[in-house]
Amino acid sequence: MHSRAIRERGNTTKRHRLHPAQVVVSGFALTIFVGTALLMLPNARVGPGGASFLEALFTATSAVCVTGLTVVDTAVYWTPFGQVVILLLIQIGGFGIMSFASVVGLAIARKLSLRSRITAAAETKSVGLADVKGLVFGVVRISLAIEVTVAMMLALRFMLGYGEPIGRAIWLGVFHSVSSFNNAGFALFSDNLMGYATDAWICLPIAAAVILGGLGFPVIVQLRRQLRRQGRDSRHWLQHAWSIRTWTMNTRIVVSGTLALLILGTAYITAVEWSNPNTLGPLDWSGKLLAGFFQSVQTRTAGFNSIDIGQLDSATLLGMDVLMLIGGGPAGTAGGIKITTFAVLFFIIWTEVRGQVAVNVFGKRLSRAVHREAITISLLAVGVIIAATAALMLLTDISLDALLFEAISAFATVGLSTGITAGLPWGGQVILILLMFIGRLGPITFASAIALRERRTTYELPKERPIIG
Repeated sequence: MHSRAIRERGNTTKRHRLHPAQVVVSGFALTIFVGTALLMLPNARVGPGGASFLEALFTATSAVCVTGLTVVDTAVYWTPFGQVVILLLIQIGGFGIMSFASVVGLAIARKLSLRSRITAAAETKSVGLADVKGLVFGVVRISLAIEVTVAMMLALRFMLGYGEPIGRAIWLGVFHSVSSFNNAGFALFSDNLMGYATDAWICLPIAAAVILGGLGFPVIVQLRRQLRRQGRDSRHWLQHAWSIRTWTMNTRIVVSGTLALLILGTAYITAVEWSNPNTLGPLDWSGKLLAGFFQSVQTRTAGFNSIDIGQLDSATLLGMDVLMLIGGGPAGTAGGIKITTFAVLFFIIWTEVRGQVAVNVFGKRLSRAVHREAITISLLAVGVIIAATAALMLLTDISLDALLFEAISAFATVGLSTGITAGLPWGGQVILILLMFIGRLGPITFASAIALRERRTTYELPKERPIIG
Protein backbone atom coordinates (compact mmCIF):
# COMPACT_ATOMS: atom_id res chain seq x y z
CA MET A 1 0.00 0.00 0.00
CA HIS A 2 2.82 2.35 0.89
CA SER A 3 4.65 1.76 -2.41
CA ARG A 4 1.39 2.22 -4.30
CA ALA A 5 0.85 5.61 -2.64
CA ILE A 6 4.38 6.66 -3.56
CA ARG A 7 3.79 5.69 -7.19
CA GLU A 8 0.50 7.60 -7.26
CA ARG A 9 2.17 10.69 -5.86
CA GLY A 10 4.95 10.33 -8.42
CA ASN A 11 2.44 10.00 -11.24
CA THR A 12 0.55 13.06 -9.97
CA THR A 13 3.78 15.08 -9.87
CA LYS A 14 4.66 13.92 -13.35
CA ARG A 15 1.23 14.87 -14.67
CA HIS A 16 1.47 18.37 -13.18
CA ARG A 17 5.04 19.00 -14.32
CA LEU A 18 5.19 21.80 -16.85
CA HIS A 19 6.38 21.24 -20.38
CA PRO A 20 9.68 23.11 -21.04
CA ALA A 21 7.93 25.36 -23.54
CA GLN A 22 5.38 26.26 -20.88
CA VAL A 23 8.22 27.21 -18.55
CA VAL A 24 9.66 29.48 -21.24
CA VAL A 25 6.30 31.21 -21.79
CA SER A 26 5.75 31.56 -18.05
CA GLY A 27 9.25 32.96 -17.57
CA PHE A 28 8.74 35.63 -20.23
CA ALA A 29 5.31 36.54 -18.87
CA LEU A 30 6.59 36.80 -15.28
CA THR A 31 9.50 39.01 -16.33
CA ILE A 32 7.15 41.28 -18.26
CA PHE A 33 4.86 41.74 -15.27
CA VAL A 34 7.79 42.39 -12.92
CA GLY A 35 9.10 44.97 -15.39
CA THR A 36 5.63 46.50 -15.63
CA ALA A 37 5.46 46.88 -11.85
CA LEU A 38 8.89 48.53 -11.73
CA LEU A 39 8.04 50.96 -14.52
CA MET A 40 4.83 51.96 -12.72
CA LEU A 41 6.84 53.18 -9.72
CA PRO A 42 6.76 56.99 -9.33
CA ASN A 43 10.56 57.25 -9.56
CA ALA A 44 10.56 55.53 -12.97
CA ARG A 45 8.76 58.37 -14.72
CA VAL A 46 9.72 62.02 -15.13
CA GLY A 47 7.13 64.24 -13.46
CA PRO A 48 4.51 63.56 -10.81
CA GLY A 49 2.94 60.15 -10.45
CA GLY A 50 3.86 56.89 -12.13
CA ALA A 51 3.23 55.59 -15.62
CA SER A 52 -0.15 54.10 -16.42
CA PHE A 53 -0.53 50.33 -16.45
CA LEU A 54 -0.85 50.18 -20.24
CA GLU A 55 2.19 52.42 -20.80
CA ALA A 56 4.30 50.33 -18.43
CA LEU A 57 3.00 47.01 -19.80
CA PHE A 58 3.61 48.04 -23.41
CA THR A 59 7.14 49.26 -22.65
CA ALA A 60 8.03 46.20 -20.56
CA THR A 61 6.72 43.82 -23.24
CA SER A 62 8.59 45.69 -25.97
CA ALA A 63 11.81 45.55 -23.91
CA VAL A 64 11.61 41.88 -22.87
CA CYS A 65 10.58 40.86 -26.38
CA VAL A 66 13.45 43.06 -27.70
CA THR A 67 11.13 44.88 -30.09
CA GLY A 68 11.55 48.62 -29.63
CA LEU A 69 8.02 49.87 -30.28
CA THR A 70 7.12 52.61 -27.81
CA VAL A 71 4.03 54.56 -26.79
CA VAL A 72 6.07 57.20 -24.93
CA ASP A 73 9.36 58.97 -25.63
CA THR A 74 12.05 56.86 -23.95
CA ALA A 75 14.47 59.78 -23.81
CA VAL A 76 12.25 62.20 -21.89
CA TYR A 77 9.44 60.14 -20.33
CA TRP A 78 11.50 57.74 -18.23
CA THR A 79 13.92 58.72 -15.47
CA PRO A 80 17.43 57.22 -15.30
CA PHE A 81 15.94 54.54 -13.04
CA GLY A 82 13.25 53.75 -15.61
CA GLN A 83 15.84 53.62 -18.39
CA VAL A 84 17.97 51.21 -16.35
CA VAL A 85 14.92 48.98 -15.86
CA ILE A 86 14.33 49.01 -19.63
CA LEU A 87 17.99 48.17 -20.25
CA LEU A 88 17.87 45.22 -17.85
CA LEU A 89 14.67 43.94 -19.43
CA ILE A 90 16.30 44.14 -22.86
CA GLN A 91 19.33 42.22 -21.64
CA ILE A 92 17.24 39.54 -19.97
CA GLY A 93 15.02 39.22 -23.01
CA GLY A 94 18.05 38.98 -25.28
CA PHE A 95 19.70 36.26 -23.27
CA GLY A 96 16.43 34.43 -23.07
CA ILE A 97 14.69 33.90 -19.77
CA MET A 98 15.70 30.27 -19.56
CA SER A 99 19.27 30.92 -20.65
CA PHE A 100 19.52 33.60 -17.97
CA ALA A 101 18.07 31.27 -15.35
CA SER A 102 20.50 28.54 -16.41
CA VAL A 103 23.44 30.90 -15.92
CA VAL A 104 22.25 31.73 -12.41
CA GLY A 105 21.76 28.05 -11.64
CA LEU A 106 25.24 27.22 -12.92
CA ALA A 107 26.80 29.96 -10.83
CA ILE A 108 25.13 28.61 -7.69
CA ALA A 109 25.12 24.84 -8.15
CA ARG A 110 27.91 24.51 -10.76
CA LYS A 111 25.77 22.02 -12.62
CA LEU A 112 22.48 21.64 -14.46
CA SER A 113 19.80 19.05 -13.86
CA LEU A 114 18.50 17.11 -16.84
CA ARG A 115 15.23 19.02 -16.74
CA SER A 116 17.05 22.34 -16.63
CA ARG A 117 19.02 21.29 -19.70
CA ILE A 118 15.82 20.37 -21.52
CA THR A 119 14.31 23.75 -20.61
CA ALA A 120 17.40 25.63 -21.75
CA ALA A 121 17.42 23.62 -24.97
CA ALA A 122 13.85 24.71 -25.65
CA GLU A 123 14.93 28.36 -25.43
CA THR A 124 18.32 28.19 -27.16
CA LYS A 125 17.25 25.72 -29.86
CA SER A 126 20.30 23.64 -28.93
CA VAL A 127 20.65 20.38 -30.85
CA GLY A 128 22.10 18.25 -28.06
CA LEU A 129 21.46 18.38 -24.34
CA ALA A 130 25.15 18.01 -23.59
CA ASP A 131 25.86 21.24 -25.47
CA VAL A 132 23.52 23.44 -23.44
CA LYS A 133 25.95 24.24 -20.62
CA GLY A 134 28.70 25.29 -23.01
CA LEU A 135 26.23 27.15 -25.23
CA VAL A 136 24.80 29.14 -22.34
CA PHE A 137 28.27 30.17 -21.16
CA GLY A 138 29.19 30.96 -24.75
CA VAL A 139 26.10 33.17 -25.04
CA VAL A 140 27.18 35.17 -21.99
CA ARG A 141 30.84 35.51 -22.94
CA ILE A 142 30.22 36.46 -26.56
CA SER A 143 27.32 38.78 -25.77
CA LEU A 144 29.27 40.71 -23.15
CA ALA A 145 32.38 40.87 -25.32
CA ILE A 146 30.46 42.35 -28.26
CA GLU A 147 28.43 44.70 -26.08
CA VAL A 148 31.50 46.02 -24.24
CA THR A 149 33.41 46.56 -27.49
CA VAL A 150 30.57 48.42 -29.17
CA ALA A 151 29.85 50.41 -25.99
CA MET A 152 33.45 51.62 -25.86
CA MET A 153 33.39 52.68 -29.51
CA LEU A 154 30.11 54.57 -29.11
CA ALA A 155 31.14 56.18 -25.81
CA LEU A 156 34.35 57.50 -27.34
CA ARG A 157 32.45 58.89 -30.32
CA PHE A 158 29.81 60.60 -28.16
CA MET A 159 32.53 62.05 -25.93
CA LEU A 160 35.08 63.12 -28.53
CA GLY A 161 32.79 63.86 -31.45
CA TYR A 162 29.84 65.49 -29.69
CA GLY A 163 31.31 66.77 -26.45
CA GLU A 164 29.17 64.65 -24.16
CA PRO A 165 30.37 64.46 -20.52
CA ILE A 166 32.18 61.21 -19.80
CA GLY A 167 29.40 59.81 -17.62
CA ARG A 168 26.71 60.62 -20.16
CA ALA A 169 28.86 59.29 -23.03
CA ILE A 170 29.41 55.96 -21.24
CA TRP A 171 25.70 55.62 -20.49
CA LEU A 172 24.78 56.36 -24.11
CA GLY A 173 27.36 53.85 -25.30
CA VAL A 174 26.23 51.09 -22.94
CA PHE A 175 22.50 51.59 -23.56
CA HIS A 176 22.72 51.67 -27.35
CA SER A 177 25.22 48.81 -27.42
CA VAL A 178 22.95 46.51 -25.41
CA SER A 179 19.91 47.67 -27.35
CA SER A 180 21.60 47.04 -30.71
CA PHE A 181 23.16 43.64 -30.00
CA ASN A 182 19.86 42.41 -28.57
CA ASN A 183 18.05 43.82 -31.62
CA ALA A 184 15.82 45.93 -29.39
CA GLY A 185 15.90 49.32 -31.12
CA PHE A 186 15.35 51.45 -28.00
CA ALA A 187 17.24 54.76 -28.21
CA LEU A 188 17.86 57.61 -25.79
CA PHE A 189 17.11 60.29 -28.37
CA SER A 190 13.64 61.58 -29.18
CA ASP A 191 14.24 61.17 -32.92
CA ASN A 192 15.92 57.77 -32.40
CA LEU A 193 19.14 58.00 -34.47
CA MET A 194 18.00 60.44 -37.15
CA GLY A 195 20.49 63.00 -35.87
CA TYR A 196 23.35 60.62 -36.71
CA ALA A 197 22.19 59.46 -40.14
CA THR A 198 25.50 60.35 -41.81
CA ASP A 199 27.81 59.52 -38.88
CA ALA A 200 29.52 56.25 -39.74
CA TRP A 201 31.19 56.11 -36.32
CA ILE A 202 27.75 55.80 -34.73
CA CYS A 203 25.79 53.91 -37.39
CA LEU A 204 28.33 51.23 -38.34
CA PRO A 205 29.12 49.92 -34.81
CA ILE A 206 25.40 49.75 -34.08
CA ALA A 207 24.76 48.02 -37.42
CA ALA A 208 27.56 45.52 -36.73
CA ALA A 209 26.09 44.71 -33.32
CA VAL A 210 22.64 44.23 -34.86
CA ILE A 211 24.00 41.89 -37.52
CA LEU A 212 25.97 39.81 -35.01
CA GLY A 213 22.99 39.53 -32.69
CA GLY A 214 20.78 38.57 -35.61
CA LEU A 215 23.03 35.73 -36.75
CA GLY A 216 22.02 33.62 -33.77
CA PHE A 217 24.17 32.26 -30.99
CA PRO A 218 24.84 28.82 -32.56
CA VAL A 219 26.27 30.53 -35.66
CA ILE A 220 28.40 32.95 -33.65
CA VAL A 221 29.71 30.15 -31.43
CA GLN A 222 30.64 28.00 -34.43
CA LEU A 223 32.37 30.84 -36.25
CA ARG A 224 34.23 31.78 -33.07
CA ARG A 225 35.39 28.19 -32.50
CA GLN A 226 36.53 27.92 -36.10
CA LEU A 227 38.49 31.17 -35.90
CA ARG A 228 40.20 30.03 -32.71
CA ARG A 229 40.97 26.61 -34.18
CA GLN A 230 42.35 27.97 -37.42
CA GLY A 231 44.23 30.67 -35.56
CA ARG A 232 46.46 28.06 -33.97
CA ASP A 233 47.85 27.27 -37.41
CA SER A 234 48.78 30.68 -38.75
CA ARG A 235 50.15 29.25 -42.00
CA HIS A 236 46.72 28.09 -43.15
CA TRP A 237 44.51 30.57 -41.34
CA LEU A 238 43.75 32.75 -44.35
CA GLN A 239 43.15 29.72 -46.52
CA HIS A 240 40.77 27.82 -44.27
CA ALA A 241 39.30 30.24 -41.73
CA TRP A 242 36.20 30.93 -43.77
CA SER A 243 35.88 27.65 -45.68
CA ILE A 244 32.14 27.06 -45.76
CA ARG A 245 32.73 23.34 -46.19
CA THR A 246 33.37 23.12 -42.46
CA TRP A 247 30.16 24.94 -41.55
CA THR A 248 26.92 23.27 -40.57
CA MET A 249 23.92 23.65 -42.85
CA ASN A 250 22.37 26.09 -40.37
CA THR A 251 25.46 28.33 -40.43
CA ARG A 252 25.69 28.23 -44.22
CA ILE A 253 22.04 29.21 -44.65
CA VAL A 254 22.15 31.97 -42.03
CA VAL A 255 25.40 33.57 -43.21
CA SER A 256 24.63 33.40 -46.93
CA GLY A 257 21.03 34.48 -46.36
CA THR A 258 22.10 37.39 -44.18
CA LEU A 259 24.56 38.67 -46.77
CA ALA A 260 22.04 38.32 -49.60
CA LEU A 261 19.25 40.08 -47.71
CA LEU A 262 21.53 42.90 -46.55
CA ILE A 263 22.72 43.57 -50.10
CA LEU A 264 19.27 43.32 -51.66
CA GLY A 265 17.68 45.37 -48.87
CA THR A 266 20.30 48.11 -49.14
CA ALA A 267 19.99 48.30 -52.92
CA TYR A 268 16.18 48.35 -52.82
CA ILE A 269 15.75 50.94 -50.05
CA THR A 270 18.46 53.21 -51.43
CA ALA A 271 17.15 53.06 -54.99
CA VAL A 272 13.50 53.73 -54.10
CA GLU A 273 14.28 56.50 -51.59
CA TRP A 274 17.19 58.08 -53.51
CA SER A 275 15.25 61.16 -54.58
CA ASN A 276 12.69 61.29 -51.76
CA PRO A 277 13.08 64.81 -50.31
CA ASN A 278 11.83 63.63 -46.90
CA THR A 279 14.29 60.75 -46.47
CA LEU A 280 17.48 60.23 -48.52
CA GLY A 281 17.00 63.10 -50.96
CA PRO A 282 18.87 65.84 -49.02
CA LEU A 283 21.91 63.59 -48.31
CA ASP A 284 25.01 63.28 -50.49
CA TRP A 285 25.72 59.96 -52.18
CA SER A 286 27.82 58.58 -49.33
CA GLY A 287 25.18 59.58 -46.81
CA LYS A 288 22.49 57.95 -48.90
CA LEU A 289 24.42 54.69 -49.08
CA LEU A 290 25.11 54.72 -45.34
CA ALA A 291 21.49 55.50 -44.44
CA GLY A 292 20.18 52.93 -46.92
CA PHE A 293 22.50 50.26 -45.56
CA PHE A 294 21.70 51.17 -41.95
CA GLN A 295 17.95 50.98 -42.55
CA SER A 296 18.33 47.67 -44.36
CA VAL A 297 20.16 46.30 -41.32
CA GLN A 298 17.39 47.49 -39.01
CA THR A 299 14.75 45.51 -40.87
CA ARG A 300 16.58 42.46 -39.49
CA THR A 301 14.44 43.13 -36.36
CA ALA A 302 16.49 45.84 -34.67
CA GLY A 303 14.20 48.87 -34.88
CA PHE A 304 16.60 51.83 -34.95
CA ASN A 305 15.92 54.42 -37.62
CA SER A 306 18.20 57.10 -39.05
CA ILE A 307 15.53 58.38 -41.45
CA ASP A 308 11.86 59.20 -40.92
CA ILE A 309 9.98 55.92 -41.43
CA GLY A 310 6.68 57.76 -41.71
CA GLN A 311 7.95 59.55 -44.83
CA LEU A 312 9.02 56.42 -46.70
CA ASP A 313 7.45 55.55 -50.04
CA SER A 314 4.74 52.88 -49.91
CA ALA A 315 6.90 50.63 -52.10
CA THR A 316 9.71 50.90 -49.56
CA LEU A 317 7.36 49.98 -46.72
CA LEU A 318 6.21 46.91 -48.64
CA GLY A 319 9.78 45.80 -49.27
CA MET A 320 10.63 46.32 -45.61
CA ASP A 321 7.55 44.27 -44.68
CA VAL A 322 9.09 41.29 -46.47
CA LEU A 323 12.51 41.80 -44.88
CA MET A 324 11.02 42.18 -41.40
CA LEU A 325 8.89 39.07 -41.76
CA ILE A 326 11.92 36.99 -42.77
CA GLY A 327 13.94 38.28 -39.81
CA GLY A 328 17.31 36.91 -38.72
CA GLY A 329 18.92 33.68 -37.64
CA PRO A 330 17.36 31.20 -35.20
CA ALA A 331 18.34 31.05 -31.51
CA GLY A 332 19.45 34.67 -31.54
CA THR A 333 18.04 38.05 -30.64
CA ALA A 334 16.31 38.58 -33.99
CA GLY A 335 12.65 37.84 -34.67
CA GLY A 336 10.64 37.03 -37.76
CA ILE A 337 10.04 33.58 -39.16
CA LYS A 338 13.86 33.27 -39.46
CA ILE A 339 16.16 33.04 -42.45
CA THR A 340 16.31 29.25 -42.19
CA THR A 341 12.52 28.95 -42.44
CA PHE A 342 12.44 31.22 -45.49
CA ALA A 343 15.32 29.28 -47.06
CA VAL A 344 13.55 25.95 -46.56
CA LEU A 345 10.44 27.32 -48.24
CA PHE A 346 12.56 28.63 -51.12
CA PHE A 347 14.28 25.28 -51.62
CA ILE A 348 10.95 23.43 -51.45
CA ILE A 349 9.60 25.64 -54.24
CA TRP A 350 12.83 25.26 -56.21
CA THR A 351 12.60 21.48 -55.90
CA GLU A 352 8.99 21.41 -57.08
CA VAL A 353 9.74 23.69 -60.03
CA ARG A 354 12.58 21.41 -61.12
CA GLY A 355 10.39 18.33 -60.76
CA GLN A 356 12.59 16.68 -58.17
CA VAL A 357 11.43 14.65 -55.18
CA ALA A 358 13.96 15.24 -52.39
CA VAL A 359 14.78 18.74 -51.14
CA ASN A 360 18.56 19.03 -51.14
CA VAL A 361 20.46 21.93 -49.57
CA PHE A 362 24.26 22.26 -49.70
CA GLY A 363 24.70 18.57 -50.47
CA LYS A 364 22.36 17.39 -47.71
CA ARG A 365 18.75 16.19 -47.85
CA LEU A 366 16.16 17.94 -45.69
CA SER A 367 13.85 15.71 -43.70
CA ARG A 368 10.11 16.02 -44.27
CA ALA A 369 9.69 17.10 -40.65
CA VAL A 370 11.65 20.25 -41.50
CA HIS A 371 9.29 20.87 -44.44
CA ARG A 372 6.27 20.68 -42.15
CA GLU A 373 7.84 22.92 -39.51
CA ALA A 374 8.74 25.63 -42.04
CA ILE A 375 5.29 25.59 -43.65
CA THR A 376 3.55 25.59 -40.24
CA ILE A 377 5.59 28.49 -38.86
CA SER A 378 5.09 30.56 -42.02
CA LEU A 379 1.34 29.99 -42.26
CA LEU A 380 0.81 30.65 -38.57
CA ALA A 381 2.82 33.88 -38.84
CA VAL A 382 0.88 35.06 -41.88
CA GLY A 383 -2.42 34.13 -40.23
CA VAL A 384 -1.61 36.00 -37.02
CA ILE A 385 -0.45 39.10 -38.91
CA ILE A 386 -3.54 39.17 -41.16
CA ALA A 387 -5.89 38.75 -38.20
CA ALA A 388 -4.12 41.49 -36.23
CA THR A 389 -4.07 43.88 -39.20
CA ALA A 390 -7.78 43.32 -39.80
CA ALA A 391 -8.51 44.01 -36.14
CA LEU A 392 -6.45 47.21 -36.25
CA MET A 393 -8.32 48.33 -39.36
CA LEU A 394 -11.61 47.93 -37.51
CA LEU A 395 -10.33 50.02 -34.60
CA THR A 396 -8.75 52.88 -36.56
CA ASP A 397 -8.97 54.84 -39.82
CA ILE A 398 -5.22 54.54 -40.50
CA SER A 399 -4.09 53.35 -43.94
CA LEU A 400 -3.53 49.67 -44.63
CA ASP A 401 0.18 49.99 -45.45
CA ALA A 402 0.89 51.71 -42.10
CA LEU A 403 -1.14 49.19 -40.09
CA LEU A 404 0.37 46.20 -41.90
CA PHE A 405 3.84 47.63 -41.33
CA GLU A 406 3.06 48.09 -37.62
CA ALA A 407 1.66 44.57 -37.24
CA ILE A 408 4.62 42.91 -38.96
CA SER A 409 7.04 45.08 -36.98
CA ALA A 410 5.44 43.97 -33.71
CA PHE A 411 5.17 40.27 -34.62
CA ALA A 412 8.71 40.14 -36.01
CA THR A 413 9.92 42.07 -32.92
CA VAL A 414 11.45 44.76 -35.14
CA GLY A 415 10.32 47.99 -33.54
CA LEU A 416 10.19 50.18 -36.65
CA SER A 417 7.07 52.33 -36.91
CA THR A 418 5.58 54.95 -39.17
CA GLY A 419 4.74 56.91 -36.02
CA ILE A 420 1.26 55.58 -35.29
CA THR A 421 2.00 53.49 -32.17
CA ALA A 422 1.26 56.10 -29.52
CA GLY A 423 -1.89 57.25 -31.34
CA LEU A 424 -3.53 53.84 -31.44
CA PRO A 425 -6.50 53.24 -29.11
CA TRP A 426 -5.90 51.05 -26.08
CA GLY A 427 -7.34 48.05 -27.93
CA GLY A 428 -4.84 48.51 -30.75
CA GLN A 429 -1.96 48.75 -28.31
CA VAL A 430 -3.10 45.54 -26.61
CA ILE A 431 -3.07 43.83 -30.01
CA LEU A 432 0.54 44.97 -30.51
CA ILE A 433 1.45 43.65 -27.05
CA LEU A 434 0.07 40.23 -27.96
CA LEU A 435 1.86 40.31 -31.31
CA MET A 436 5.20 41.09 -29.65
CA PHE A 437 4.72 38.33 -27.09
CA ILE A 438 3.70 35.70 -29.63
CA GLY A 439 6.35 36.81 -32.12
CA ARG A 440 9.20 36.65 -29.61
CA LEU A 441 8.30 33.16 -28.39
CA GLY A 442 7.45 31.86 -31.82
CA PRO A 443 4.17 30.32 -32.97
CA ILE A 444 5.42 26.77 -32.45
CA THR A 445 6.73 27.40 -28.92
CA PHE A 446 3.56 29.24 -27.99
CA ALA A 447 1.35 26.47 -29.32
CA SER A 448 3.39 23.68 -27.72
CA ALA A 449 3.24 25.49 -24.37
CA ILE A 450 -0.55 25.23 -24.48
CA ALA A 451 -0.55 21.53 -25.38
CA LEU A 452 -0.27 19.30 -22.31
CA ARG A 453 1.47 16.46 -24.05
CA GLU A 454 2.47 15.19 -27.45
CA ARG A 455 -0.15 12.90 -28.96
CA ARG A 456 1.09 10.01 -31.06
CA THR A 457 -1.09 7.71 -33.15
CA THR A 458 -0.34 4.02 -33.47
CA TYR A 459 -1.80 3.76 -36.95
CA GLU A 460 -1.68 5.44 -40.37
CA LEU A 461 -4.62 6.22 -42.62
CA PRO A 462 -4.61 5.28 -46.31
CA LYS A 463 -3.10 7.88 -48.65
CA GLU A 464 -5.07 9.96 -51.13
CA ARG A 465 -3.87 12.97 -53.11
CA PRO A 466 -6.07 16.00 -53.84
CA ILE A 467 -5.60 18.12 -56.94
CA ILE A 468 -3.19 20.97 -56.20
CA GLY A 469 -3.18 24.13 -58.34
